[in-house]
Amino acid sequence: MSFNPHPVPTDPFADSEVVLEVKDLVKHYPLTQGIVFQKKVGAVQAVDGVSFQLRKGETLGIVGESGSGKSTLAKLLMRLEEPDSGSIEFQGQDFLKPRGEELRRLRRKIQIIFQDPYTSLNPRMSVGDIIGEPYRLHKDVKPAQGIRNRVKELLELVGLNPDHINRYPHQFSGGQRQRIGIARGLALNPDVIICDEPVSALDVSVQAQVMNLLEDLQKELGLSYIFIAHDLSVVRHISDRVGVMYLGRLMELGREEEIYSAPAHPYTQALLSAVPVPDPTLRGSREQIVLQGDPPNPADPPSGCRFRTRCWKATDLCAEKTPQLIVRPGITQQAACHYADQNEAVAATEDAS
Repeated sequence: MSFNPHPVPTDPFADSEVVLEVKDLVKHYPLTQGIVFQKKVGAVQAVDGVSFQLRKGETLGIVGESGSGKSTLAKLLMRLEEPDSGSIEFQGQDFLKPRGEELRRLRRKIQIIFQDPYTSLNPRMSVGDIIGEPYRLHKDVKPAQGIRNRVKELLELVGLNPDHINRYPHQFSGGQRQRIGIARGLALNPDVIICDEPVSALDVSVQAQVMNLLEDLQKELGLSYIFIAHDLSVVRHISDRVGVMYLGRLMELGREEEIYSAPAHPYTQALLSAVPVPDPTLRGSREQIVLQGDPPNPADPPSGCRFRTRCWKATDLCAEKTPQLIVRPGITQQAACHYADQNEAVAATEDAS
C-alpha cells in the first residue's frame, strides 16, 4: 500500500467551531519496588504526547490494539484521571484548571458511554433512578417538567418503552442496557460524548442498531463524539475522522476516506490489511501484512519511532529520531512516519490552489 494524496479532499468541518482541543497530553503510571519504601523503577507510558481537535457535530474515531492507550485517553478527557502534562481546552476554556463545583458544572457538557452495559448500570437501581441520577447530582439543572417525565422522554428518545421506567437492568437485553447508558449520558444535554467501545460487548446485529441510534442522536442534537474502538469496520461506519494509536501515541490522523483508501503509516496499512473481506471472490486479492514480533513493553518503549521494531520500512533514522504528526495548511491527513510521502500532498495542495 502507498500513500496517494490525490485528490486533496475537502473537510466539511473545517469552518465548524472547535469544541475540544488536546495538546501534547501525557499520562505515565509509575512502577515501584518494595513494600514499605517504594522506589520508582520505571513508568508505563500509557499516553505520550497526544494532540487533536474535535469540532462541533464531528465524530473522531480512535482505533488501535489493546494496550495502545485508548481507554486511558478517554479517562483523561473526562478527568477521571489527571494527566502528567499537556492541555485540554473545552469550548475555549482550560478543562484541567477547574476544581470542585466549577469542574462539576463544566463536566456536564462532556459525558461518557462505557464499554460494558452489564457493569456500568447499578443492578439495585431502577431504570428511572439510573437515568434520573444526574439530576439529583446537579440540582440546578432539574428539568421543568419533572425528573420522571424527563426520564420517560429520554427512554423514548433512545427507542425504549417509557412505561418500563420502574424495571431493573437485569430485565433488559445487552443492547437495551446500552440504550439506557446512552439515555443517562444525554440527561444533562452534553455537547461532547465519549464513547469508550460502546458496542464491543454486543452482538453484531445489535451493534448496528446502537450505531444507527448514535448517528440519529448526533444529527438531532448536534452532538460531537469521540468514538473509541478496536473494530476498524465499526469506526469506519460512524467516524468523520480517524486517529490510529500505537503504544500511547497517535501514529496517523485523517479523514475517514483518506485513512481507509490510502493509509500513510505502515501500522495503519497493517491494520487495514487484516480486515476480513466480505466478498469471497475478492479474498486473496489484497496483500496481507503480517507484523513480526509482539508489541513492545509500554514501560520500556523503543527509542525513536515506537513502531520501528515491527516495521518493514524501519531504518537507523527511525531509531534515532521520533517522527511527529505534521500539521500543514490544507493537509487533513497526517502520519508520524519519516517515510510517509507527505511532500507530495503539500505539492498537490499547492497545485489545487
